[in-house]
Amino acid sequence: MAQYGKFWVILNPTAGKGKAAKQYPKIERFLRENGYNFEIFLTKGVGDALNMARDFPIGANDVTVAAGGDGTCNEVINGLLRRNAGAPPVFGILPIGRGNDFSATPKIPQDVEKALQLLTTGNAKPLDAGFVKGGFFPDGRYFINGIGIGFDTKVGFEAAKLKIKSGISYAVGALITVIRYEPSPVLQIHYDDNEVTLPAVLVSVVNGRRMGGSFYMGPNAILDDGLLDICYVQHQKSRFDLLKIISHYTKGTQGECKGVTFGRGARFHLKALEGGMAAHCDGETVCYDGKELEITCIPNALRLIEA
Repeated sequence: MAQYGKFWVILNPTAGKGKAAKQYPKIERFLRENGYNFEIFLTKGVGDALNMARDFPIGANDVTVAAGGDGTCNEVINGLLRRNAGAPPVFGILPIGRGNDFSATPKIPQDVEKALQLLTTGNAKPLDAGFVKGGFFPDGRYFINGIGIGFDTKVGFEAAKLKIKSGISYAVGALITVIRYEPSPVLQIHYDDNEVTLPAVLVSVVNGRRMGGSFYMGPNAILDDGLLDICYVQHQKSRFDLLKIISHYTKGTQGECKGVTFGRGARFHLKALEGGMAAHCDGETVCYDGKELEITCIPNALRLIEA
């Protein structure tokens, strides 16, 4: 028997285009047959997972489980980090959503049975979180995977319209966005002691490594180093050059391309000097035409169950 207390499972039945609901019996049976103390709660709409994680009487050694995709994970951690708790809360993931990008970094299995085995027997390891202020979240929003600004966010808007597999929809969305090839905003980017001003077509500030189903925005990111990774791409002269760089993101080798820069820091400030920023936070829209964002790393904010 694992060393944890009760498992509070927050399941989003609409995750994975509704396929997550079919996993309920398997999750319930595994936890019941193995004698674990648990309850499973189904969300009914946006904000439910956040409110549940914030308001449930969760004990210090209990595990709050996000059963869904990246959106469900984001809501759950936002609820947990709004609690008046002492020790970092214990967080678990059953990746039964569409993209499941964050869970790829700690290598949580996509297979539900294997993910349940890990959830109940794995180790609770430190997990940093990020916090972004600006746009639709003037008071701030927590994240564990990353912030996408510019091209990445616009691709996400297009991908969301498509009724196909996440990685494929993101690739198609990327093609649509490349064809449109809208002007890039001129951004002033500060992170720790670094400052750069440039027309940036794509900026990623990440804690995890993957977004968009198969694109490695932060291939070297570490979940518990107290820092966030930044990768920014200067505006390219042609659609072909941009498409070439984007193709490198599927392998995490974009650093080989001209106009791509990596960095790492604890605090970031981004200001649009010309144009505006389209930005998302773990897939949640932050702004469509934003002017300023502040992003901070919160070291050891949570404890994540992993191998």
